[in-house]
Amino acid sequence: MLLPAALLALALGAGSVSHAQSPDKGGEASPPSAGTGAAATQPAARPVSLLRPLSEQWPEQIEASGNIMPWQETRIGTEIGGLRLLSVLVNAGDVVKKGQVLARLNPASVEIELETANAQLSEAEAALAQAEATLARGQRLAPSGGVSQQELTLYQTQKHTAEARVNAGRAQVKTQQLKLDAATLLAPDDGLISSRSAVEGSIVPAGSELFRLIRHGRLEWRAEVKGETLLRLSAGQEAIVKSPLGPEIKGRVRQVSPTIDVATRNGLVYVDLPLDANLKAGLRASGLLTIGKSKALVLPATALQCRDAGCRVFSVNADNRLEAIEVTTGRRRNERVEITTGLSEQARVVAKDVGQLKAGDLVEVRSGAGA
Repeated sequence: MLLPAALLALALGAGSVSHAQSPDKGGEASPPSAGTGAAATQPAARPVSLLRPLSEQWPEQIEASGNIMPWQETRIGTEIGGLRLLSVLVNAGDVVKKGQVLARLNPASVEIELETANAQLSEAEAALAQAEATLARGQRLAPSGGVSQQELTLYQTQKHTAEARVNAGRAQVKTQQLKLDAATLLAPDDGLISSRSAVEGSIVPAGSELFRLIRHGRLEWRAEVKGETLLRLSAGQEAIVKSPLGPEIKGRVRQVSPTIDVATRNGLVYVDLPLDANLKAGLRASGLLTIGKSKALVLPATALQCRDAGCRVFSVNADNRLEAIEVTTGRRRNERVEITTGLSEQARVVAKDVGQLKAGDLVEVRSGAGA
């Protein structure tokens, strides 16, 4: 009874399989569904422009450091002592003109000495006038025998003595006048008061320093360089001082030290700074000294991709794909960089926007690009 039912089930299953494997109308298998196994879309080529490095003559510079110092600093003191300071009219940092009053001392005692010297001079001048009159009278009487030759000689001696006393009196008056003038301290030149030690009311000893004046407010950079480098420097060469405020300050070598310190083996280079340099005397500063010019292979900074490991540029191969070239950099000027190794003058590299590029990227060179 079970055998006919099993045979019927096998017949129905075979018919189903035969129907599933039957070809479509044309006898061909159905194509795969859309998107299945399709190739991935290729990324668009990045447009780039190329350039060649330039060969230029760049200044050859060396680094140095040194102190900012006054060009010339004058110490202002008093020539007379024992006088009290009545007034001090300037402070450190003030700009003064030649002949400007800086301080005044009490001149009372000097004025008294000047009056005494004038009185002594008047007395000497009166004695001279009397001696001249006596000599003149003796010279008139001598021919008639009224005055002996010995008396006439005495009158001449008295006249010479009176003349000497007059000259001494005049010198004494000049001395006291100079002391009176010295009681008023004047600026010896235009400049900047760099320090003040004068205190009103104090009694000033002779020769004591009261002020310091930076003549014309001029500063200089005294750069310390190695002795062998000093031989390559001369007056007139350019220098750049790095200011703590940011902007670089351009100067010019005024003088090169004629000697080298035996202990440090260094010498000094004196660099004149512009009057508007916002620097202070005593500041330690670094900078660059130009010792000549040399050939440099130059690229704009935008063409370099620099990382901790170093810098590289990108060229484009025949398949329009990027190739990285490791380079060594040197001097930098005005957003341009010197390439010391790794690149030739004939090379063509990507000009800019290289920050995110990497070797193997597909690029499209813009028409007309490159030097």
